[in-house]
Amino acid sequence: MTETSKTRTRLILVTPVIEDAVTFAPVLEAACRAGDVAAAILRLATEDEVEALSAIRIIATHVQPTGTALLLADMPALVEPAGADGAHFTTLDTLRSTRTKLAAGRLSGVGGLPSRHDAMVAAESGVDYAMFGEPDAGGKRPGFSALLERVAWWAEIFQLPCVAFAGSLDEVPQLAEARADFVALGDALWNGGEIAARAVSKATDLLRQPEPAQ
Repeated sequence: MTETSKTRTRLILVTPVIEDAVTFAPVLEAACRAGDVAAAILRLATEDEVEALSAIRIIATHVQPTGTALLLADMPALVEPAGADGAHFTTLDTLRSTRTKLAAGRLSGVGGLPSRHDAMVAAESGVDYAMFGEPDAGGKRPGFSALLERVAWWAEIFQLPCVAFAGSLDEVPQLAEARADFVALGDALWNGGEIAARAVSKATDLLRQPEPAQ
């Protein structure tokens, strides 16, 4: 498959749980500007609505001018008042119980899909993407070979875009080769021992590498 005939895989950034939006906002902005970033999924520590709205607006003023969509993790009711672009639901149960709080026309996606059945339910739910491979509440991820298999299976059968969560930069090109529409990066950016913007630039370069000749 040639570079021009395949869909370009893009990046999605998943933030750590943010307590200080003022400090983190320019870091996230620099990361979004450093590569081909389609969206950022924002996770906040506070459950106070007023504090959350303030934090989201601060982040949005840094992220959205870069052309990156801002998605709120499990905060669908705050998407419209905060001026965000959509919501990311971390489980199917959260999607079912809170999706009605998301304003019409906003982006939505869902993760926490451990089985093929869950993935198919997600495909039928009307979300804009399904995410595979992200860490659970205990920080555990599926095996990488299983994740590659799931992504390849999804790409073969479904038109709904899929997001594959990379545990390291080394996983990025392999997930793209498995035909993930997006590759998500979380701790690999923020805890990877190098500046997040530099890691995003490197990940983008990895995605742009030509496929090996067949």
